[in-house]
Amino acid sequence: MPADPQKRRPTPYPLARPLIADGDVLLFRRRHNLQGILIGAAGRSPYAHAALAAWWDSCLLCLEARQFAGCRAVTLSSQVSDHPGRIDVYRIDSARWPEYRQQKAVDLMRRLCGKPYGWFALFAASLRHLPILRFFVRPELNGRALDRPPYCSMAVAHAMRAAGVDPVPNLSDRLTEPGDLARSAVLRYLFTLEAPPCAA
Repeated sequence: MPADPQKRRPTPYPLARPLIADGDVLLFRRRHNLQGILIGAAGRSPYAHAALAAWWDSCLLCLEARQFAGCRAVTLSSQVSDHPGRIDVYRIDSARWPEYRQQKAVDLMRRLCGKPYGWFALFAASLRHLPILRFFVRPELNGRALDRPPYCSMAVAHAMRAAGVDPVPNLSDRLTEPGDLARSAVLRYLFTLEAPPCAA
């Protein structure tokens, strides 16, 4: 069972950093702005963004598809500074899913870097939430190859499935939202990244 994300374990980033592994899923809690509220409401969750953690030598990165920035790699510390207390870390239990190859997921996300953000894919997924249109759209149950630039949780779901474990079975990667990842039975909540206290 996935952990209850409401029972958070706030952990200062310097303490959490060595505990984060390649391929850990980073779910960003929504901000109190229109964009965050809409994404969270559509996904029925407090989350509005998804990414993967990745080590590059001694540097810990956040691999993501970010609106207005595209697919990129940025330091996780910069994201913790920008989103203190809003980044929850999730992990696949390798003992239960030994077929999962987290390095393969990380490599796929790295190869996406430089691609544009998937506005078209996001728009297509958003249309399925409209009250009338959803009655006329057939469900997509299976993942596909990435035939268009991805949005955040689409990229993460695709990378995880390509690495051996489908985080949301019976739902296409192109329709996977951050909230779907949070509810995934293969992921367990670890902790929430807090910014370190300011020096006096």
